[in-house]
Amino acid sequence: MTTLRALAFALACGVAVCAAAPRPAHAAECPPEQAPHAFEPVHPLNIDKIKEQLRDYHSHYYAGDVSAVLADAQAYVQQRAGEVARPALVLDIDETSLSNWRNLSADDFGFISKGPCNRLPDGPCGFNAWVLRAEAEAIEPTLALFNAAKAKGVSVFFVTARPKQQRHATVLNLHRAGYRGWTELVLRDASDTKRSVQDYKTEMRSKIAARGFAIIANVGDQRSDLDGGYADCTFKVANPFYFIR
Repeated sequence: MTTLRALAFALACGVAVCAAAPRPAHAAECPPEQAPHAFEPVHPLNIDKIKEQLRDYHSHYYAGDVSAVLADAQAYVQQRAGEVARPALVLDIDETSLSNWRNLSADDFGFISKGPCNRLPDGPCGFNAWVLRAEAEAIEPTLALFNAAKAKGVSVFFVTARPKQQRHATVLNLHRAGYRGWTELVLRDASDTKRSVQDYKTEMRSKIAARGFAIIANVGDQRSDLDGGYADCTFKVANPFYFIR
C-alpha cells in the first residue's frame, strides 16, 4: 500500500495518522528518557450503546427491580399503619405510579415537551400531548401498594411536579389505571419555575404533615421526590432513563 493510499485508508477508517518528513540517514534517535509514549484516550460509551443497555434493562430487569422495592414498601406500610394516628402515604406519579415508557421509547430517550403525539409507537411524541392522552399504564406493584394502604386506612396523596393545567388528564389517567379513592392530588403551579422539584415537593409534604397526617412512607423514582424530610421512610424505585433535580 503506497503512502498516499495508506493515508487515505487511515482517514476513511478514523485512524489517527502522523505524516512525517523523510529523515536524513544521520538523524539521531530520541534518548530513551525523551521517547514519546503511546497514549490511548478513554472515551465515554457511545450513546447508542447506552440506549441499547437501557432497552435491555427495561426488557429484562426493570420490572423485577421495581417490584422488589415496592414489596418492601407495602410490607412496611401495612405494619406501620396501625402504629400512628392519621397515617399517610405519598406517591409520585411519573415512573412511580404511571409508566411513560411508550413516550420514552418513541422519543428514543430524548425529551420533547411540545408537539403532537399521534404516531405511536413511533415518534416524535410531545410529552404534554402524551399526558393529555391519559393512556399511561399503571406500574402494577405501586397499584398494589396503593390498594393495600387504603385497606389499612392509610390516606394516599399523589404529589407530582405536573402542572395544574394537566389536572383533568391526570385524574382521568389515574382512574383508567385503577387508582381510585385517594385523599388528594397535588400538582404544581405553572408559575413555580425557579425552585427545584425537591424544594417544591418538600414544601408540599410539610403542608400535609401540618394538617396532622403522619407520612409513614414516601415513594418516588427520583431523589428529588424523596429528599427533604417529612416522611418516616422513603422508597426509591428504579429509573435510569432520566434525572430530575
